[in-house]
Amino acid sequence: MESFALTLLDWFRENGRELPWRQTHDPYSVWLSEIILQQTQVKQGWDYWERFMRRWPTVEDLAAATEDEVLREWQGLGYYSRARNLHHAARQIVALGHFPDTIEGIKQLKGVGDYTAAAIGSIAFGLPAAVVDGNVYRVLSRHFGIDTPINTTEGKKLFAALAQSLLPPQEASAYNQALMDFGAIQCTPQSPHCDDCPLMETCSAFREGKVSELPVKQKTLVVKECHLTYIYLRCNGETAIHRRPAGGIWQGLYEPLLMEQLPAGALLLRQNVKHVLTHRVIYADFWLWETNDRPALPDGYFWIKETELDRYAVPRLIEKLLSFVKAK
Repeated sequence: MESFALTLLDWFRENGRELPWRQTHDPYSVWLSEIILQQTQVKQGWDYWERFMRRWPTVEDLAAATEDEVLREWQGLGYYSRARNLHHAARQIVALGHFPDTIEGIKQLKGVGDYTAAAIGSIAFGLPAAVVDGNVYRVLSRHFGIDTPINTTEGKKLFAALAQSLLPPQEASAYNQALMDFGAIQCTPQSPHCDDCPLMETCSAFREGKVSELPVKQKTLVVKECHLTYIYLRCNGETAIHRRPAGGIWQGLYEPLLMEQLPAGALLLRQNVKHVLTHRVIYADFWLWETNDRPALPDGYFWIKETELDRYAVPRLIEKLLSFVKAK
């Protein structure tokens, strides 16, 4: 097992990704990168990390921002609960007076679980905590030939224990990053680069021809479909929006009129636009309603100038609607 870690560290020195948040041990910078990279590819997340660091260079700056400002800056990344948790955690840190420097302390931050705490703890503070994410599951399951489903209680315990047993305590930061990069670059989900893999000779999956079968994941996700009808109301240079309530999708984001009954004179812009979320598929119809007479608005909606729309964070689906309106 020691050779596994040494091989990964050697590979990392030659092939590791040069990322801006790796040039520092500042916990704020590291934490911000880890929250952004949850559910987000590095290529896309990089720009957002730089944008946040420019606007809010310290955790105190981020804590002083409004939730609307943070959501607007986050727009386009999806999974907006991450942005709300980020903002809440920034205020937790400021209230504490310092960034927590233990695994348990880091896990007290809103939106931080085992993986994120281990990543922040090892990279920023050198704590000997092993990370376990999708890349780690894939590398370990293939190399050690483990077919226990990774999304079961048994699987999570098994891989967490194995990952911790492999961790060289004095090089926790480099090893964790090496394992993550190895999964992202070398041992990829599709078409992994087995022929030039430094672990090829000791890899059970390669030896037994099971690379494409591992890791194993139980199918538990039930995807629901729903249909929405949005109406972009235009009245003398103004439009109407409302903020989505807590407890549902897109909490805290803004959207135009959501109605079942169409007003007279509405123009269809697009029909059955498909938008895929983790647990549901949305099909949306987009309509434009132009009128010179202000209609009564449903509860919770309010008027804004069309020129001020960019100040409000909206879901990606609504971004599409706005692009159709502009293109008309």
